[in-house]
Amino acid sequence: MNAPEQHKLIGAGVKRKEDYRFLTGAGQYTDDVVLPQQSFGVFLRSPHAHAKIKSIDIDAAKQSPGVIGIFTGKDMAGENVGGLPCGWLIHSTDGSPMHEPPHPVIAHDKVLCVGDQVALIVAESVKEAKDALELIDVDYDVLDAVVDTASASDAGRSLVHDSVPNNVCYNWGHGDKAATDAAFAQAAHVTTLDIVNQCLVPNAIEPRAVNASYSKHDESYTVYVANQNPHVERLLMAAFVLSLPESKLRVIAPDVGGGFGSKIFLYPEDVALTWASKKVGRPIKWTAERSEAFLSDAHGRDHVTKAELALDKDGKFTAMRVHTTANMGAYLSTFASSIPTVLYATLLAGQYTTPAIYAEVKAVFTNTVPVDAYRGAGRPEATYVVERLVETAARELNIDPVELRRRNFIRTFPYAMPVGLTYDTGDYDACLDRALELADVAGFEKRKEASKQNGKLRGIGYSCYIEACGLAPSNIAGALGARAGLFEAGEVRVHPTGSVTVFTGSHSHGQGHETTFAQVVADRLGVPLDNIEIIHGDTGRIPFGMGTYGSRSISVGGSAIMKALDKVEAKTKKIAAHLMEASAEDIEFENGVFRVAGTDRTKSFVDVSLAAYVPHNFPLDKMEPGLNENCFYDPTNFTYPSGAYICEVEVDPDTGETRIQKFTAVDDFGNVINPMIVEGQVHGGLGQGIGQAMLERCVYDDSTGQLLSGSFLDYAMPHAIDLPNFTVETAKGTPCTHNPLGVKGCGEAGAIGSSPAVINAILDALAPLGVKDLQMPATPHRVWTAMHDASSNA
Repeated sequence: MNAPEQHKLIGAGVKRKEDYRFLTGAGQYTDDVVLPQQSFGVFLRSPHAHAKIKSIDIDAAKQSPGVIGIFTGKDMAGENVGGLPCGWLIHSTDGSPMHEPPHPVIAHDKVLCVGDQVALIVAESVKEAKDALELIDVDYDVLDAVVDTASASDAGRSLVHDSVPNNVCYNWGHGDKAATDAAFAQAAHVTTLDIVNQCLVPNAIEPRAVNASYSKHDESYTVYVANQNPHVERLLMAAFVLSLPESKLRVIAPDVGGGFGSKIFLYPEDVALTWASKKVGRPIKWTAERSEAFLSDAHGRDHVTKAELALDKDGKFTAMRVHTTANMGAYLSTFASSIPTVLYATLLAGQYTTPAIYAEVKAVFTNTVPVDAYRGAGRPEATYVVERLVETAARELNIDPVELRRRNFIRTFPYAMPVGLTYDTGDYDACLDRALELADVAGFEKRKEASKQNGKLRGIGYSCYIEACGLAPSNIAGALGARAGLFEAGEVRVHPTGSVTVFTGSHSHGQGHETTFAQVVADRLGVPLDNIEIIHGDTGRIPFGMGTYGSRSISVGGSAIMKALDKVEAKTKKIAAHLMEASAEDIEFENGVFRVAGTDRTKSFVDVSLAAYVPHNFPLDKMEPGLNENCFYDPTNFTYPSGAYICEVEVDPDTGETRIQKFTAVDDFGNVINPMIVEGQVHGGLGQGIGQAMLERCVYDDSTGQLLSGSFLDYAMPHAIDLPNFTVETAKGTPCTHNPLGVKGCGEAGAIGSSPAVINAILDALAPLGVKDLQMPATPHRVWTAMHDASSNA
């Protein structure tokens, strides 16, 4: 690819700057960090899902070769180490706050899930730590386990936390219940679905890792950690758990090999290793093995839902009613309480003009791994409910599913939703029109007949999604229960030679920020792309920021950088005006050149940058030397990416095997900075969404709480052979109206819109056999069973 013109970098498919180091093995991940006198940590984990800890005997293990220290929950409790906090407070419909039972760093009274930490062993090597682990004797009193989300709150079930009646964390409601019930009472047709959005295991390519050290010199800690938001990690660990001044804790998140939400949170391992590093006087490294990741990384989704859609005689949506039970797992993870509430129910309108919506969410504790944000975080669950209802209603009413969507699309903006959000802009018809064209829907019947001749069933399914990205503004989020601000920070430091360093509170773990953010700066300042460095992931170097999740990086982090660039431009114009003996109001700046309007007098950006640091002739009473500006940007609204996805499948009726033959995705992301990176993000999201639809499912044994899908032998991750060649296109787009770049966010879209399109397509293929519903994942066995059950009931 030829390099684009310097002044046209926004919108250019620039190759990623960071890829060279990754492809040549020069990346530095947490496990690559080697500190002087480094030791190694291994965690003893509970083999039981629910049990009292009667005693722990570590005497023999302490004598094992290479052991430096062994620490239990009682050791930490004895030093008043706090429990892990939850960052979002939800209230029940009766006004009472949610139950927040303790989340100890290391369990000391009870273990609440298989994999719960029971002890930390620190040794000279991983092998020696594992050898010592085998010598620890724990006496457990095993209790009944609660595993099933749907029945966790039933009378008579064992209590996960003694302080939480019926295992219910909260009962939350959102929307106008009276108006919704009234609309259902008058409906001409009601579509009802029982939906299970199954539990998923994130499985980032890099397992979690920590390397923690303590310095006697200044009584400070430094923690290298695979994490998506290091400042939040520092805040929670220092202020809420270890009771440290934040200045005494530096968190560094170096290169991170994927997160997908699972590395947003403060995990107990991070705290235990940090605390223990002072006890042993040496750095301690821990890198999760893949089997540990299955047992300790926060899981995703896990909803059981009854959803209803009311329609009038003309097929117009009049109301939606949703009752969801959401699993929190054994403990409240950092953002767990917000996922099935404010990030789920507020998106139940989708792209449609449904006037009345009411959602009730019951959050329950179970003896399973904690559940929190996973790519999309609430938005995929909402889209799945909406788009499955719409497609099912179309089939029940014998209306083309495209036509039913068109009858109900929002077409006037801004549009205030009955669930509290206001969409600022969009063009849903345009996305759907383009998707229909690219997918060649007009030729579907011909392809369906060809499949029939080959003994196969062919189906087509649709999904028109919308998501909310860049959660904001902070005051609204606070009113909804957020215990943190949701701004982002950017700092632009121009050096005397005109090169630029940008510090961002956002964090990159595969999204290409070092390229995208550099494109924004280079386009604005006219500086060569290679002269721009992006710094992130280090609380010792960057301003306080909120990290990366929820597709917020370019819309919030990029906007903070743009606001800082506004300040840089304003100051450089003053300097240029002084150098050229003109008024600042007469200075024009374009493509890295300052010009006095209407003249040929110019100064380059490098000239002005140098003058900022060599102020021999500065009016110092009016201007400070230097060129370093920062900004904290708090958005006034979410951004609302949207799109239309079309999936075409072929089903073998003899085996139930399903193959995706065509998949088309058309997205509206507003203005696009780098289309190549955007396309890659959509591809990745589609892989995860299709994986959920057809392959992935986290399964526990109902009686023991053992994780049955605890490895890649039992948990089916999608391979390249499972995925089709995608047809992906970014629509011309409707720019966001309230951020300076007009961007919306793209990182989660593929995972949000794809699953319902796949299931809708499979059900379209199976409809002639009488199959009306199918739960994810649509494995060959499930598809085959659904066909034969329908046949036997016919």
